[in-house]
Amino acid sequence: MASAPSPSPHNRSRSEDEDEDDPVDGMISRTGCAELHYALQECMAEHQDWRKCQTEVQKFKECMTTYQNTRKEQLLKQRTSATQSA
Repeated sequence: MASAPSPSPHNRSRSEDEDEDDPVDGMISRTGCAELHYALQECMAEHQDWRKCQTEVQKFKECMTTYQNTRKEQLLKQRTSATQSA
């Protein structure tokens, strides 16, 4: 008896419940970099060699760096306004 093939980890046709259960997908989605992350995953699945996916790696890295810098600025503004009102 043949077993069913396991689902691909790169299959994005999952239900909303499954997406909500994956904290990594949730975190990446909040950054605005999800599509670049998925493109990187697809490249890695296709080539099985991260060195062949440097364009995707760089684009994802740039997106995450932009998000991190923006988030840092937001947190600093919040801290400054909280300190001034105290």
